[in-house]
Amino acid sequence: MEPQNITMAEGLPSDAKEAVLMPSDALPEGTPQVKGYDFNRGVNYEALLQSYMTTGFQALHYGQAVREVNNMIETKLSSPGGCVISLGYTSNLISSGVREIIRYLVEHKMVDIVVTTAGGVEEDLIKCLAPTFLGDFSMRGADLRPKGINRIGNLLVPNNNYCLFEDWITPILDQMVLEQDTEGTKWTPSKMIARLGKEINHPDSVYYWAYKNNIPVYSPALTDGSLGDMLYFHSYKNPGLKLDIVEDIRRLNSSVVFAKKTGMIILGGGLVKHHICNANLMRNGADYAVYINTAQEFDGSDAGARPDEAVSWGKIRMDANPVKVYADATLVFPLLVAQTFAQRHTDFTNMQKEQDS
Repeated sequence: MEPQNITMAEGLPSDAKEAVLMPSDALPEGTPQVKGYDFNRGVNYEALLQSYMTTGFQALHYGQAVREVNNMIETKLSSPGGCVISLGYTSNLISSGVREIIRYLVEHKMVDIVVTTAGGVEEDLIKCLAPTFLGDFSMRGADLRPKGINRIGNLLVPNNNYCLFEDWITPILDQMVLEQDTEGTKWTPSKMIARLGKEINHPDSVYYWAYKNNIPVYSPALTDGSLGDMLYFHSYKNPGLKLDIVEDIRRLNSSVVFAKKTGMIILGGGLVKHHICNANLMRNGADYAVYINTAQEFDGSDAGARPDEAVSWGKIRMDANPVKVYADATLVFPLLVAQTFAQRHTDFTNMQKEQDS
């Protein structure tokens, strides 16, 4: 028996057309339309980046982050102390070339507070003593370990770099113990980082400029890295050095509590993200916030939490317009600085001259 031919019309469910072509409500007037960059206009990087605001997905989030950071800057430049900007970043970004972007911001006093991890401090100092090299994510640890090569993603750090670091830092730690015992100096992580920035005395260093520009660098877990190794070894050679984290948390919290407005730029997650956000809880939330990280929220981690979660805690103000960009900061942050801080370089320079006069 031959199969019966059924036309599309005969086989079409009666409500299929209505389901597929259901009439839509009009979108609110002024809703932006999606439109990407047209390379028929030539290669114009400024116009290309501006087009992200109408591209969608994370390009849109990037465009919103540019707007949010520019709002921070505008408020900061509007009057003395107009906006206290905190910059947080994880250690891997100092290991990478983002270090130079961060150094630029600190060198020109474009940010007011820095929060990082122990690795975010030591890797900067170590780079002043010896370079970090490019490698590959696929390089096997079992091959690298016998050669004394440490891998940070696709970056390579020879173990000799840490040996140089120990030789450099040991006499500084000796002097710190001496000043503690004979002059009553009370060391905190931020005071120690400032001292190391002074001692490295190198214009490539983030912490040299932080010391020179009196920008505090907070790192409450300063022992969690090579710095901790050095402090451990030193405690057997010359014991007694103490670091007070309570004085630092008082100083950090007070600097935002009494601020007119505050902004947060946080690269990565973990301690640096929460330390800045929690300080802003003390003032019922930051006015501006930009997160750049690749963490997701499904596991309830603070690293992956979207800005709205921080609103629930009072770490970001309810009327703020915070932005999270789901991206690798090595891709996004240099572009973000190019469209924000770097565009206002002259304004920052003039503001500094006015304050110094």
